[in-house]
Amino acid sequence: MLIGDVARRSGVSARMLRHYESLGLVRPTGRTEAGYREYSGEDIRRIFHIESLRSLGLSLRDVGSALDDPGFKPSELVGDLIRQTLERIASETALLTRLHRIGAAEPAAWEDVLQIVGLLQALGSESAGKRQRAVLSSVAEVQVPLPVEALVEALLSETDPNVAGALRWALAERADGGGSALLAQALGSPAPEVRLRAVQAIAEIDSSESTALLQEALAHADVAVRRHAALALGARGVADAVATLIDMIAEEANDVAAADALGALACRPELADRITAGLVNRLAHAAAGPSARRRLAQALAEIPGEAASRALADLSHDEDRAVALTAAYVIGVRKARAGE
Repeated sequence: MLIGDVARRSGVSARMLRHYESLGLVRPTGRTEAGYREYSGEDIRRIFHIESLRSLGLSLRDVGSALDDPGFKPSELVGDLIRQTLERIASETALLTRLHRIGAAEPAAWEDVLQIVGLLQALGSESAGKRQRAVLSSVAEVQVPLPVEALVEALLSETDPNVAGALRWALAERADGGGSALLAQALGSPAPEVRLRAVQAIAEIDSSESTALLQEALAHADVAVRRHAALALGARGVADAVATLIDMIAEEANDVAAADALGALACRPELADRITAGLVNRLAHAAAGPSARRRLAQALAEIPGEAASRALADLSHDEDRAVALTAAYVIGVRKARAGE
């Protein structure tokens, strides 16, 4: 079969067939009397083998090795191809993400595009200082701000506390930019550190949407998420946080901040007695150890009203001397405050 016939039947151009011949990949088995290349059936099968291997992404050098080296191991080659393909996909995905983010910023001119590209590059810098400056400038100095998606992704992977604080501030400044919804998705992450970063950021966004998300987070399986949500809700005056805040005091988990949050909530008369009842019930709980009971008794100091005063008076005669002394001390503090 002459080269033109092979080209038509195989779909490989005559020029490429000559190139394969120059590389030694395939050689026609004969020549006609006129000197034209003549390919045998075996030659054509080899051409199809070459094309099949090229379709997998092999270089022509690797194709030659695969066909001619008896010690060639296909498994190693396939492993290399998988790795190279994954790297290429990751690179293309990163590029696609970057383009989406530039598009989301709605740049009006090439200067805007270049500015966004520069900020995104700085946001991915190994230098914490550069990352922090990029975040701050994106809010305070740049005409076209960084897309919220980029800020959320950076926050969820940020380990430097100063950069993380800047990112939370930037997201709080963009409260209506959809950041809360993206952070809510991160609460379902399998990584506990990502969940914590997400709830911390939600807590700093002042919106009804973030408050609703924090209320949902009170039932989260991650205790750290529940506790952080409770502290934030307590500061916002949301009564749903009371039970978790009492648990935090009993379990000595940021108990001082939890007691302060309960005290702030108890300034509302309709909540003071409810909080008192919750603290007293937890005091009587069989699982509450001596140190937990002392902390719970001390927390009553921040709760106004007669119900709290009666509870303290009862506790001043408690069988646990440490609890009784704590209650007596708190009574003294409350009387001193009342006399001021």
